[in-house]
Amino acid sequence: MKSLIRKTVLAAMIAAVPLSQAAAEEVLVGLITKTNTNPFFVKMKEGAQEKAEEMGAKLSSFSGRFDGDTDSQVQAIENLIAAGAKGILITPSDPQALAPAVKRARDAGVIVIALDTPFSPANVADATFATDNFKAGQLIGEWAKAKMGDEAKNAKIALLDLSTANVTVDVARDQGFLTGFGIDTNDPSINRDENDPRIVGNDVTQGSEEGGRRAMENLLQKDPDINLVYTINEPAAAGAYEALKALGRQDSVLIVSVDGGCPGVDNVEDGVIGATSMQFPLRMASLGVEAVVEYAKSGVKPGATPGKSFYDTGVELITDEPVAGVASSTSKQGKGKCWG
Repeated sequence: MKSLIRKTVLAAMIAAVPLSQAAAEEVLVGLITKTNTNPFFVKMKEGAQEKAEEMGAKLSSFSGRFDGDTDSQVQAIENLIAAGAKGILITPSDPQALAPAVKRARDAGVIVIALDTPFSPANVADATFATDNFKAGQLIGEWAKAKMGDEAKNAKIALLDLSTANVTVDVARDQGFLTGFGIDTNDPSINRDENDPRIVGNDVTQGSEEGGRRAMENLLQKDPDINLVYTINEPAAAGAYEALKALGRQDSVLIVSVDGGCPGVDNVEDGVIGATSMQFPLRMASLGVEAVVEYAKSGVKPGATPGKSFYDTGVELITDEPVAGVASSTSKQGKGKCWG
């Protein structure tokens, strides 16, 4: 599988005149994640470190203190430029606010690759390796609609987003879910402008369990009869479940999410989450390191998946309650590849 992925990435690369014959051991690769506590980013760092060691490159890792900590990410970019990094892999906390710092890095000859969260616009970076986040949301929306059947028309939906900043990944997942469920999204580039009466409301979670619990409590005060909950990620889903459990409503509300981490897959098995869309952050980071080392050797930059503006690292629906028309894998199957 790894060999096939490597060949696919290299096939997507555009031709270029070699710029450097630097040996892999001379290549410094920077990894900047949103936080160092979210298991998703922990797995991403693991993938980057494993690939760097395999290729004889050096990895230097940084993260924000919390999801949305743009200042720490800007400082990390500046540190990596000063250290002579050949490439930077980054999950941008704010895809617009970070653009000037990324430009400084690219002007200094550093290749910048976005992981998971595209910049806005995407060409702020040299390339993007990411989940198709709209598709990830769409899959759980389609599953939820099919699972609810005729009752979908009576759904009372809570949307637990990341923030109010309209971060690209946040918007794509939210709007994908609504589209999959059959709700008009009005402007698909922003959240919160829908007028479908089935939507109880949106609240923010900062992608954390605590945030998910607080957001769920807020929306339950608005309408205690909520029966469908979309969450930006699985930590937020776990928090939402705890809020519902405190009211004895955990068995009467359907929760869907995105991530596919091992704890999230366990929650699918335990019935906490009805369905989740699995991403592959280890693959994203591994391919990113590989691309930086290749660029250092040949000057070739990675390309995109045909028909898309980014290299699609895949997404897969995980549920133990399959529905007709939506392809999925079981939690047992998911455990063998969670975040791989």
